[in-house]
Amino acid sequence: MLTIKGAFEFEWDKGNIEKPKKHGLTLEEVEEAFFDNNKIIFRDWKHSIIEQRVTLLGKTKREKLLNIIYTIRKNKIRVITARTVNKKEVLLYEKKA
Repeated sequence: MLTIKGAFEFEWDKGNIEKPKKHGLTLEEVEEAFFDNNKIIFRDWKHSIIEQRVTLLGKTKREKLLNIIYTIRKNKIRVITARTVNKKEVLLYEKKA
């Protein structure tokens, strides 16, 4: 399992700011999941050809469990996409958390 070291500033711009909204999420919810003490973080080998991508499973303050794909660019967290989890991901989170 991976950890996030140092980077807790988020990079939101026209290229990614609408991605969470497409899945019914707010930017605040996405950012909250990074502070979940029980979050699970693992490498996304399948999509890490050009740059390393990482998957995070974490809960918001209102207990909404999210799947977030992100990368680190210039010491900032850049969210690629975010959505609510599927059944398999719920089981994975509950097993590890």
